Amino acid sequence: MHICVFPGSFNPIHIGHLALANWISEFCDIDEVWFLVTPQNPLKKETTLMDEKKRLEMVEASIAGYPKFRVSDIEFSLPRPSYTIHTLRALQQTYPDNVFHLMMGADSWCSIQKWKAYKSILNEFPILIYPRNVYHAVIPESYTRIKKVDAPLIEVSSTFIRQSLKEGKDIRFFLPEAIRNVIIDN
Repeated sequence: MHICVFPGSFNPIHIGHLALANWISEFCDIDEVWFLVTPQNPLKKETTLMDEKKRLEMVEASIAGYPKFRVSDIEFSLPRPSYTIHTLRALQQTYPDNVFHLMMGADSWCSIQKWKAYKSILNEFPILIYPRNVYHAVIPESYTRIKKVDAPLIEVSSTFIRQSLKEGKDIRFFLPEAIRNVIIDN
């Protein structure tokens, strides 16, 4: 099977994540999208994160019932901080019959040289790059396993969600119904 790995903090998961994953699963040659909940991104401050198990539960609740979505907590058992190359290799070793594609935004692509062993990622795994506002992803011709996808541009972020809630905004339609009340109440 062709699996698209969608890594993220999901702090919290929102409709932008779900709509993008839905598009990838329906319009690309991908069998499933695995939401990979990252306990600690080495490029983000840990103090801004909700508890990792709570984030995992929210992703599970948000994707329940959709057969092309799965959630993975593989990084919970890997050394921290979580590095993408270690995670992808662990997935490949655990599920050797699958082909794992890494999904990343154009913003991440533009800073991939900051990632640990990024050249190994580029050489070992296919990558799907989705559009992000103001970021132009330039892919050298030599990287034949990297593909820009023509997914709809959905500019919603977890930071926007948290800030809007702090300001008392009613953003109910930006959150999956399964977790809406949990997020708004907390």
